[in-house]
Amino acid sequence: MQLATIDLIVIGIYSMMIIGLAQWVSREKEGHEKTAKDYFLAGKALPWWAIGASLIAANISAEQIIGMSGSGFVIGLGIASYEWMAAITLIIVGKYFLPIFLKQGIYTMPQYLEQRYDHSVRMVMAVFWLGLYIFVNLTAILWLGALAMNTIAGIDMIYGVIILGALATAYSLYGGLKAVALTDIIQVVLLVLGGMIVTWLALDQISGGAGAWTGFTELMAKAPEKFDMILSSDNPEYMNLPGISVLVGGMWIMNISYWGCNQYIIQRALAAESTREAQKGIIMAAGLKIVMPIFVVLPGIAAFVLSPDLSAPDQAYPEMMKLVPVGIKGLVFAALIAAILSSLGSMMNSISTIFTMDIYRHFKPNTDDVKLVKIGRIVALSSIIIAMITAKPLLGQFDQAFQFIQEFTGFFTPGIVVLFILGLFWKRTTAKAALAAALGSFIMSWGFKVIWPALPFMDRVGIVFIACTALAVVISLMSKQKEHVEIVDIKEIDFSTSKSFNMATIATVLILIAFYWTWW
Repeated sequence: MQLATIDLIVIGIYSMMIIGLAQWVSREKEGHEKTAKDYFLAGKALPWWAIGASLIAANISAEQIIGMSGSGFVIGLGIASYEWMAAITLIIVGKYFLPIFLKQGIYTMPQYLEQRYDHSVRMVMAVFWLGLYIFVNLTAILWLGALAMNTIAGIDMIYGVIILGALATAYSLYGGLKAVALTDIIQVVLLVLGGMIVTWLALDQISGGAGAWTGFTELMAKAPEKFDMILSSDNPEYMNLPGISVLVGGMWIMNISYWGCNQYIIQRALAAESTREAQKGIIMAAGLKIVMPIFVVLPGIAAFVLSPDLSAPDQAYPEMMKLVPVGIKGLVFAALIAAILSSLGSMMNSISTIFTMDIYRHFKPNTDDVKLVKIGRIVALSSIIIAMITAKPLLGQFDQAFQFIQEFTGFFTPGIVVLFILGLFWKRTTAKAALAAALGSFIMSWGFKVIWPALPFMDRVGIVFIACTALAVVISLMSKQKEHVEIVDIKEIDFSTSKSFNMATIATVLILIAFYWTWW
């Protein structure tokens, strides 16, 4: 697919606009120097709408849009479980995790782990997350984002990596989290608008011009097998989406790890001006997750009907983009750029926050705020440069890079969730038990992969989580330490939520019950 001149102009205008807006919202009052709180936590003053938009913008990137549409082409609506179960997970995190984190006044997840366990746990996990974020996540967003640009617009992969890295640096380096979060509302609006345009045109094409709703009903009639939410064991895609496990199994562990224990995501909630404001942002994000499959899954199912002979599933979204008229196509492509830039900016800021606040400040405890901000910017710039250099060597040889990354991070996910859940809600958990769970997660996951390769990835995550929990409990009970005396007592935490939060929770649950009941 080639973009017309007008499309390129639209993309260029958008890129310049978002960079300019990021600089404008990041400006400081005359005579005021950015503090660490300003740069890493947006001054602890993010409003709910910025939190909600930024959570989604950080989560959705171009490769996810293309990848989930590809899964929609192959699996169908069942892949939407990743989005819909995340909505429930967000609510759980907002009610039970955030009040504790905000009470502790933390900048980072490793900082909480030191408060809860000890300094060694903080250092081990800080180094682990830095390695994971730079050499796995950041490189993945860059490389797979460049792959999306190459697939849709024919841009050379190396040039795509350079363009994305440069734009992300210009967009987020100066302002930090504030620049990312306050512009993410624009990014999300464009992302939703672009996705809706593609979905509408695809469904309208199926109906022969009779409208999107008619197209949707015809789509269900023409491809009923693509509207099974719970796959049976004889389904060829069962290994990727193992039946009832999406409701009661390992998907919960993956979602809790991603939305509740992940610096890259949780940082914007830590920057809220209050717990209530953070929870309102969480509810906004949960609502967006419910509608997300409309424009990240339905285009793939539509492609299955309109273009069933595609050479690869990931061609589904680019194929549907061909329906978009010239000029508007530039807007849709800009939406993909928006998704990439937001994810890159968020990741760069999280890397700089962990390095500066968990590692650098440990060795230089008396460093003033101006120097901390400077260090944060240097680290953010260094991380994107390292990722740009290593993206191709690390990921260029994988035909299924996204699946490889999911598999790799899944080795550690169960242990991380055990480490946090027991740490948050059971005061007897010890530092040795926490580290044993983290290490045991990798060893057991690898063992299951070798010994039981037929076990679906999601089921393996659930089994390893149970085993790591048992391991941590046993080690903790064997310890002479009765309970951690310094950690906040959860009896002192206000877990109550507002009436609007409770009503939104009920609505979310009812909507999801209706979806699964309809397409069981």
